[in-house]
Amino acid sequence: MDKKLYKLLLSVDTPTVCNAIEVAQGARGFDQFTRGTLLASDPTSKAMVGYAKTAQIAAIEPSSLPPEDVKALRMQYYKYMSEGPFPSVTVIEDTDYPDAIGAFWGEINTNVHKGFGISGVLTNGVMRDLGDLPEDFPVLAGSIGPSHAFVHVESIAQPVNVFGLTVSEGDLVHADRHGAVVIPKDVIPKLEQAIQTLLKNEQIVLQASKEDGFDFARFEQAWAEFERVRT
Repeated sequence: MDKKLYKLLLSVDTPTVCNAIEVAQGARGFDQFTRGTLLASDPTSKAMVGYAKTAQIAAIEPSSLPPEDVKALRMQYYKYMSEGPFPSVTVIEDTDYPDAIGAFWGEINTNVHKGFGISGVLTNGVMRDLGDLPEDFPVLAGSIGPSHAFVHVESIAQPVNVFGLTVSEGDLVHADRHGAVVIPKDVIPKLEQAIQTLLKNEQIVLQASKEDGFDFARFEQAWAEFERVRT
């Protein structure tokens, strides 16, 4: 992903990316996106964009591993998160979902991951410390809660599933308060042009709708032009 595309992706929302993928593919039916409603730590935050760093956690019960192995796995997790490629997005599946209770994402972990250079977090798990999370580090989570319970790392760098979206290590993720998408690898070279085309074409209807005297006849005219240019 070149710098120009990265900058463009940061400037648009996830629904725009979802639509642009269909423009690039030339058909509807793209389905690599989250289902349901996620909670955003900061709804005003820009999108997070990056290559997925994946892990699984659990918290209802303590780990079955010996304490020294639990500590070693957690340090292995942090080392993994600190390494490239960048930009990156942490994607965590809480295997207790939909009954997740342990907040892995609070003031300490968010600051640590931001310090590593990670762009943000996508998880079906729990977040907390909402008033103390760092700026420009969005967290999209399944719930909010007060406790970390017995939270521990279960696996690292394996495929995960978050709100119906399967994410593998290295997948290119775009996410904001609307949810998340995995951008197909074959679409990446076409995506910049697809976004630019989509934004330009949408203005045909949007500008018309803001004109004085806008009515159905003007809408019908604008929509016909919109349909013509996008086919």
